[in-house]
Amino acid sequence: MSSQRIISLWKRMDWLFVANVIALIIVGVMFIYSASSRRDDAQLTAMTQRQILWALVGFAAFLSAVTVDYRNVNRGAIVFYLATIAMLVLVLLVGQKISGATRWLSLFGILIQPAEFAKLATILMLAHYLSEPSRDLAHPRTLLIALLLLAVPGVLIMEQPDLGTAMTLVPVTFAMLFVGGVPFRYLAVLCLLGLLAVIPGWFTLDDYQRERLLVFFDPGRDPLGAGWNSIQSSIAVGSGGLFGKGYLMGTQNVLGFLPRTVAPTDFIFSVIAEETGFVGSVALLALFALLLGSGLRASLASRDKLGRLLSVGIVTLLFSHAFVNMAMTVGLMPITGLPLPLVSYGGSFMSCTMAGLGLVQSVYVRRFRR
Repeated sequence: MSSQRIISLWKRMDWLFVANVIALIIVGVMFIYSASSRRDDAQLTAMTQRQILWALVGFAAFLSAVTVDYRNVNRGAIVFYLATIAMLVLVLLVGQKISGATRWLSLFGILIQPAEFAKLATILMLAHYLSEPSRDLAHPRTLLIALLLLAVPGVLIMEQPDLGTAMTLVPVTFAMLFVGGVPFRYLAVLCLLGLLAVIPGWFTLDDYQRERLLVFFDPGRDPLGAGWNSIQSSIAVGSGGLFGKGYLMGTQNVLGFLPRTVAPTDFIFSVIAEETGFVGSVALLALFALLLGSGLRASLASRDKLGRLLSVGIVTLLFSHAFVNMAMTVGLMPITGLPLPLVSYGGSFMSCTMAGLGLVQSVYVRRFRR
């Protein structure tokens, strides 16, 4: 790409969007350090150092996605989708088992989580399929194939088992079907079938998954076991008060009530709420609202249907993660283990999130028709 083209793209960037991304990453690094460091150790913790490294990798993925035309990325959607399916199968065969779940592959000593790549690949594949000009969106076959594209990675992810990650694909697919133009009557039938599947679906869950749901309705059912993290998280959030206890002054994770194994990942919002209080929590919500709003603006400004579908799919995925993560930390949803985008610790999730946000920017900077 010529320097003039790069300068042209640079001028058309949504800099509010970029500023939001940077701000959320900085917040994440700060509170991962707070959640994982010893108070008598002034050095950066290993987790913080790794998160900074993954953030740099993520920025490289972000800039690459912005530079490359999203329509060119679309041409490789099928290959990327099939590659992630192969990785998900490989996880079940030779994956690393950690804390009772087989979700990771070891590549050159680095653990990666293929499910994170599968989410992005599914969005790309659905956008590719639904944006075809010759696609008859009113034909039931179109809906069935779209659901099959969701089901294949979804079932493989559930087998790891990782129900929370698999379920994020459901609202993403629904939103893309709606924006893609699938008749509303089909979507209404899908919602009805989903409600009817709740009861038989209960019997397909593993014992620990059923226990999580039961504990959600009654945290006192197992306060020292399955309900421990939920109870301690609610205490952390509530104890923050209006302005919080101060940075590095939180006690729930330092004293071990909120385990350090989950504080920097699934329960990072609890650490933030405890140390910055209601004011800091609202500020974080505002950053996410601005980020998601900028993503929707890119969708509305898109020059074609492909760009709209990509932007809506990625924004819906981020919204689902952020909503479920924050809701579970305050007891409004069951514990699912979904990380908070750009804030929670995790390399695969950070890289894929940044690549997805780069695609949204790729849509925005190419919003003008030639």
